[in-house]
Formats: sequence, structure tokens, C-alpha cells
Amino acid sequence: MTEAARPGPRVSARRGAPHLGLRANLAQFTLLAVDNGFVGMLVGSERTVVPLLGRESFHVTSLSLLLAFIVAFGLVKGPLNLVAGRLADRFGRRPVLVAGWVLGLPVPWMLLLAHGWWMVVAANLLLGANQGLAWTMTVTSKIDLVGPQRRGLALGINEFSGYLGVAVASAATGDLAARFGLRPAPLLLAAAVSLVGLLVALLAIRETLGFTRIEAAARSASATGDDRPTLAAVFRRVSWEDRSLFACSQAGLLNKFSDTAVWGLLPVAMAAQGFDAATVGAVAGAYGLTWGVAQLGTGALSDRVGRRLPIASGLALNAAGLGVASAARALDVWLLAAILMGLGTALLYPVLLAAVSDAAGPAWRGSALGVYRMWRDGGYALGGLTVGLAAVQLSPRGAFFGLAVVLLGSAAFVAGTMRVDHPTP
Repeated sequence: MTEAARPGPRVSARRGAPHLGLRANLAQFTLLAVDNGFVGMLVGSERTVVPLLGRESFHVTSLSLLLAFIVAFGLVKGPLNLVAGRLADRFGRRPVLVAGWVLGLPVPWMLLLAHGWWMVVAANLLLGANQGLAWTMTVTSKIDLVGPQRRGLALGINEFSGYLGVAVASAATGDLAARFGLRPAPLLLAAAVSLVGLLVALLAIRETLGFTRIEAAARSASATGDDRPTLAAVFRRVSWEDRSLFACSQAGLLNKFSDTAVWGLLPVAMAAQGFDAATVGAVAGAYGLTWGVAQLGTGALSDRVGRRLPIASGLALNAAGLGVASAARALDVWLLAAILMGLGTALLYPVLLAAVSDAAGPAWRGSALGVYRMWRDGGYALGGLTVGLAAVQLSPRGAFFGLAVVLLGSAAFVAGTMRVDHPTP
């Protein structure tokens, strides 16, 4: 019998039928949060080091070429989110999670041994695969476990753990780079993270697909999953047919434009002003830490006030942070920009996932989240190209300001378009 065919985690099976809820599944929920922390640490290890590696070690002077590593990341992560969701609905969450970690293992070593910028770009193809499979599965598994009533809280905790990992790794690798150089010390930390994350997935994580049948039965849907629509039908619905889901998809995509600017342009802009790697890492870490910690409250807040207000407010705050970054020269101003962007992204990031989950049926939720995350993380590829061209034409400061205007427009669109505003009872 496959993992996906089992009725639920073994620990729940010993007590009888598994039950939905955070408290009933606290042990597995916690393990998934821990594993997602390692997923975040792996990508966070690049936030400070790789842009500086391109400038200082490989002498990449073109901002468009420098951001090619983010484009490669998005080109793989976006489509794999779609594939991961469909595979998870058919075969289970755990096998996809393990596959993501296997693909992440070579990334630090490729960066460590890279003798040309093309190897860094190639490593980010695998990093995109790791994030597209592994992070997607921790999200989907937590949604399976808790059911609809605490979905916002669950996603807030999931994104908190992931982006706390991003923040810790960004700051730690920046400090290691300042002390010992860009290679090898920061990348050895990343290698250890990838190994531990894989071991947690292999030894501790259980399958959660069985929990979707419980929720489907509670909603008077088919418990066997035979009501699952085709992937093409889900794609159309999430991408443009459903107004609320379309609002979520465009908001997620444009938010990744902003994150691309922080990932790729912020280290370059700060280094040009004379800040060292440790300081750049501290600012990048402040962004990730604010984003991560605040999500503990924002996801639960959306369970009370609805999804639309936090999403629109988050986009507006993100725009404000980008506006501050466009004028930043002193360290405290850079920190203010990072904190504003972190707060804004915390308001919208887990809530967008919850909003998509609200609108999707249990049998096709994994596919719906996969389509949404394809659009959202495709923003890395489109954002890398767009932000790189804008930075070349307008300078990094001009790119920050232009993105601020675009995100304000996205906030207005969400406020005026999104209809499904509260979780399903």
C-alpha cells in the first residue's frame, strides 16, 4: 500500500480515525514547520552571498545578467509548483517533499565549486526545483491537517517558520562572509541545512493526504476524490475565470517582483554605498525576520477579519517600503524600508494561500494551490527580467520606485475585485 493510500499518519491511526485540527495533529504540524524552516534556510543562504559573489568573484557588471540567477530560480519553481500540486493530489504529499530535498542537495556544492557565473545560474535551477516541491508540500500538508477553521493560523505558522529560516540564514551567511569570505564557509552552512532537511523529511514526516477525505466528507463531497476536476479546468479557474482567485494570482505574482528587487538589487545598491557583507546580511535578515515573525499574527487575523483587507493593506505597505528604498542612503533608512516590506509581505503572503484554499475543494486544493503558486513564483522569472531591465534603464533606485507604483495599483485591484473574503465555515 502506498503512503497516499493510508488513511492518515500512523500516530493518529493508533487512536482510531484521524481528526482535523491543529491540537489533534500538533506533533506532525510542528515537524512540518521545522522542516519548512530548513527549506527557508536553504534559499536564505543565497540572499546575501550570491549577488555579492556575482559582483566580486565573477565580475558581473550587468544588472540584467546578475539577476539571471533569480530568473532561473523562477523559471523552474513556478511551473514545478503546478506539477507538485497535481502529483500531491494523486500520489501523496510526502514523496513530493522528499523529492524536493533530493534536488536541493547539490545546490550548495555547485555554488562552492562554481568557476563561472553560468554554474551559479544552473545551481538556481535546482534550487527552484527544491523550493517548488518542498515548500509547496509543507504548505499543503499543514492545510490538510488543520481543516478550514484555522487555515489562516496554520499558513501563518508555516510561512513564519520558512521565512524565519530565510532571515537566520541571510544574517548568518552575511556574517560568515564578512569573517571568512564569500566561499566556502557560508555555503558549507547551506550544505548542512540541505542534509538535515532531507533527513527530517525521510525519518519524521508522515503522509497527510488521508485528511483531505475527512474534510471532503464533512463538506458532503466525495470521500474518494473522484470529483476532482481536470488540471486544465483548475488552471482556468484560478488564472482568470474566478475573480477572487485571479485577484490572488496577480497579487502573488507582483509581490514576487518586489521580493526579486530585495533579493537581487538591495545587496548591490547597499554595496555601492560602501556597506559590507555583514551589514547587507543584517538588512536582508531584518526583512526576512519581520516577514516571518509577523505572519504568526497576520494569518490568524485573516481568520477573523477576512482575506481581502490584509492582502490589499500588505500590497500598500510593500509599496511604501519600496518607496523608502528608492531614497535610502543611511543604514537606518535601509532598515526602515526592509521592515516595511517585511510587514507588508507578512500581511498578504499567508493570507493569499488561505484565500485560494478557501475557494478550492478538498479534492483539488493541491492543484489549485499549485496553479496559484505557479503564477506567484513565476514572478521571480518575470520579475528578474523586468527589474533587471528597469535597473539598467532607471538605476536600482528608479526600479524600486517604479515597483512601488505597480504594487499600489495591485492593492487597488484587490480591494475592488476580490469577492470571496471569509473562510468557508
